[in-house]
This record gives sequence, structure tokens and C-alpha cells, in this order.
Amino acid sequence: WFVVGHDCGHRAFSKNQLVEDIVGTLAFMPLIYPFEPWRIKHNHHHAHTNKLVEDTAWHPVPKGEVENWGGPRAAAFKIFLGSPLKLWASVGHWAIWHFNLGLYTEKQKPRVKISIAACALFVATVLPALVYYTGWFGLVKFWLMPWLGYHFWMSTFTVIHHTAPHIPFKPADQWNAARAQLTGTVHCDFPRWIEFLTHDISVHVPHHVSSKIPWYNLRLAHNSLQQNWGQYMTECSFNWRMMKTIFTELHIYDEDNNYVAFDFEKDDAFLAFQRKYLPNIFTPSPAART
Repeated sequence: WFVVGHDCGHRAFSKNQLVEDIVGTLAFMPLIYPFEPWRIKHNHHHAHTNKLVEDTAWHPVPKGEVENWGGPRAAAFKIFLGSPLKLWASVGHWAIWHFNLGLYTEKQKPRVKISIAACALFVATVLPALVYYTGWFGLVKFWLMPWLGYHFWMSTFTVIHHTAPHIPFKPADQWNAARAQLTGTVHCDFPRWIEFLTHDISVHVPHHVSSKIPWYNLRLAHNSLQQNWGQYMTECSFNWRMMKTIFTELHIYDEDNNYVAFDFEKDDAFLAFQRKYLPNIFTPSPAART
């Protein structure tokens, strides 16, 4: 459902924009994702990839923001952004960005309201019907677990595509659009069964070079980019050492090193525990390179 709605949001599904809006809205309703707010924010991410402050999808935490965290809030952020729980962080992004009308212009608000109303309609009709016919366990089995599974993959793909020690985020006056799209995103090869089930959505570099490429042409586009611009691209195979580094080291923006960990000034027992016990297995494919 997401892959179909995603192409609609990028105007890569149909030549008819009304068709894309209708199909995108319907595809996103079971995810309770308002289509229009998602489309606006996601395209903003594509327009400002790896630009500090402006990128809305994934970015290191500014040091000034960390300094303003206090008490329970600081602990919560560090637990969710500095551990495997980060692989469900898109739930927070979904809640913060997509239902707040104050984040949208007056021109955007009517369409945003329609998208939110569509999701409200799904919540008010389909979910109660699911409970009525299958019970509360049916709601968990047939909606909640798939929904959490969706967010797991959404967070996993996004964090891998946009988090690497050598890929910098830049302030606006130093940012270059072409460089950010080609060299600022990561292509990661996952096991074939994952690639099949997620419709090649992990083929990410060509998607940033041209977001109008539909999902079924991404591999062809990736092969072309490899042949012509491969020396500028970052590629890897999924491995646990990479994930461990993301969880325990790549947290706060640093101008010189791109990232520093949450405990760069003071040791943290929670991060130390993860560094000791999380898997550290690295098994790259022969073709993988960075």
C-alpha cells in the first residue's frame, strides 16, 4: 500500500493528478497516514536532502537541541534515538508531522483536511468493524501488527538510506543539491526476500536523483547510475555492524566529524551496554562498496 501511495505522492503513478490523489489517499488510509500532509513533507525532504534544519526525514540532532533536553525528555529521546527502538521512530514522525494543521499554509490546509478526514473515516468505520467481526485480538492481528511492521521497515530503510559516518549534513550556504542527491544517500542490498516483499523500495539513490521514477524502474535506473556515476555513490549490504554503529555512535551533528555519539562528553551506561552486547557482524557482498 505504501509503495503505491508513495509513487502517487511523487506523481509517478499516473498522468492524471486527480487519479493519483484518489489512489494515494485510499492506499494510505489503512496506514492512517494522511496522504496530502505526507506528500508535502516528503517532497520537502527530497528538495532539501541532507540540508541541516530543512530536511524533514532524518537528520543528526543539533547540539543546541540536545542541550535543551532535560530530565525524562532527554532520557526518552536518547533511548529511542540511541538504540534499536530507532527502528520504530517513524511512528513519532507520523504523529508529529502529519496531523498538525499549523505546519501547513492556508492554501495547503483544505487538501490536508480532506486527507485527515479520510483517515478519520477509516478509524471510525473499518477498525470498529474489524473488532466487531474478529474481536480485539483480530484488531491486533490484522491491523496493529502489520502497521507496526510497516513502521519497522519504514524506519529501517530511512535510517540506513540517510545515516552514514562519512555522509555530511550541510548548512544551507554550503549545500549542493546534485551532490546531496547522488552522494548523500545510501544504496543497501537486503536479502532477496525482503527486496521482493518491499517492491525494491530500498533502491534509494535513483529515487533521489529523480523521484518520478516508479518503483518498478528503480533497479534499471540504479544500474545506469552505477555505470555512469558509480564512483560517487555509496553502496553496502545489510549487516549488523552497520546497524550497531547507527544505534550507538551516529547521533549528534558535528561540523568536523559529521556525527558524535550522545555520550561524547560523558560516558553513558546504556550506550556502553549496547556497544558490548549488540551484534557486530560484518558480511559484505563482493559487489558492495563505499
